[in-house]
Amino acid sequence: MGLIICSACTVTHADDPHYYRRATPGKPALIECDVLVYGGTPAGVTSSIQAARMGKKVVFMSFNRHVGGMTSGGLTASDLGKADSIGGLALECYRRLGKNSDFRPSEAETLYLKMLNEEGVRVLFERCLESVTTQAAQIVSVTMETGETVKAKVFVDATYEGDLFAAANVSYYVGREPSSSHGETLAGQWQKISWKNTYQFCRLPISPYVEQGNPESGMLPEIALEPPGKPGQGDYKVQAYNFRTYLTSKTDGIPFPKPQGYDPGRYALLARFINYDADIEWKLTYTTAPMTDGPVQLRKGDSNNAGSFSTDYVGGNYRWPDGTYEPGSFSELPPPRRGMPVSLRELYEVREQIFQDHIRYQQGLYYFLGNDPQVPESLQDRVNQFGLDPREFRESGHWPHQLYVREGRRMVSDYIMTETNCEWKRTAEDSIGLASYPMDSHFCQRVVVEENGKTTVRNEGGFGHECAGPYPVSYRSIIPKRDECTNLLVPVCLSASHAAYGSIRMEPVFMILGQSAGTAACMAIDDNVSVQDVDYGKLKKQLIAGEQRL
Repeated sequence: MGLIICSACTVTHADDPHYYRRATPGKPALIECDVLVYGGTPAGVTSSIQAARMGKKVVFMSFNRHVGGMTSGGLTASDLGKADSIGGLALECYRRLGKNSDFRPSEAETLYLKMLNEEGVRVLFERCLESVTTQAAQIVSVTMETGETVKAKVFVDATYEGDLFAAANVSYYVGREPSSSHGETLAGQWQKISWKNTYQFCRLPISPYVEQGNPESGMLPEIALEPPGKPGQGDYKVQAYNFRTYLTSKTDGIPFPKPQGYDPGRYALLARFINYDADIEWKLTYTTAPMTDGPVQLRKGDSNNAGSFSTDYVGGNYRWPDGTYEPGSFSELPPPRRGMPVSLRELYEVREQIFQDHIRYQQGLYYFLGNDPQVPESLQDRVNQFGLDPREFRESGHWPHQLYVREGRRMVSDYIMTETNCEWKRTAEDSIGLASYPMDSHFCQRVVVEENGKTTVRNEGGFGHECAGPYPVSYRSIIPKRDECTNLLVPVCLSASHAAYGSIRMEPVFMILGQSAGTAACMAIDDNVSVQDVDYGKLKKQLIAGEQRL
């Protein structure tokens, strides 16, 4: 059986990247399968492949027109952590790709589609969840905006946001827990281990006000209006998102476009930083040295968090996970959320607005650096050596189709992965795979502080802290509580603290956990048990047979 691909949209919107366009409902249709995998991420890919290899009828639904999430949406290298922690389908993917770095996004997607085709997985694109029907702590069916209803025995939520499990009324958190929740050094605001000396405007006293030193003149754009909380206080803020653009320095590069609604005033803080001291050596390559804190990182691929100003849009994404945002800080962890605060359609529309604003911000940043008279000509010249690669992202104007959603909802299950797991102070006895990348968070906010008697701007929420070595991820962290849902697995938005999720949230780990989720789904079906009652001994044996490293 070959790959079955169906798109809900018949019109190609070239040069118009978007997150969401409402599907035109078709004739109601019923689809039945053993396993429904919802979410086009690498975890969705491996969940689908694994379940199909174990003989199950699998339907794999992607929200957009692509599979592979960030791996095909802009990442050109996979953050493996420790290479010897990678096994199973993840390792197979990298071996077949021939590399785990310096690959084109299109190469990754081509491979994923080929592997899905080999297993006869039915792939449906542009499927936006509309509703979930549950009964007695089980998902009975899901209905899509297209009018299709899917009935399955087991469901896998492989989205970056956790939309399926939230719609099924499974508990979750958004944001940063306070340090009192799990005793974590990296919890909450102003972490004890953080980017204190790097990415902090070279420790220069950069005034946040429109008129330098005059609070009455108002705040510059892209700075939080409310004061930061105290060390260890939690909040609902999530780490910054961006697009991982694929650039080229060749003569056929497409010049950075001037976005619709371009406003150079958004970059007033950056201009002030660049022009603070002519003796600062501005670099466009990756650096963590404070006095070479470049305004943005530019290279072929993986343009990312590097410097006080990067392609990260700090503070522009708080409503993305569930459509709501509650400002302020909290010293004690609020009760977990359940259900959808807004309708799914409203949520998608909110995300589309955020998506387009991120495009305007990042395209505007490139355009500003390459054209604005406030930017030194020497820096403009270096920026304009780059352009969008005409060989990538052809259907979306050579701009990535995937926003880097580094953190959405995080499920709350009977086992929460925390900093103690990453540091080997607590060990999960029911391992379904290994994670090993450092605990890593991009900045959550840009704030005004008093430093050395001067009012200045600083970035807050970024940290990077090595783990003690590859550590096991608990099976219980990818399954809901028994009284909430018994036929659902969540390999991406798993049960973890903000700190631990910063380590787990890497695409290779998602592939690992996706394979394990697909395996557990099949065993639950074969043994006619809930996902909570899957025999771990049998699961472990099956995972080892699948070359997972535990």
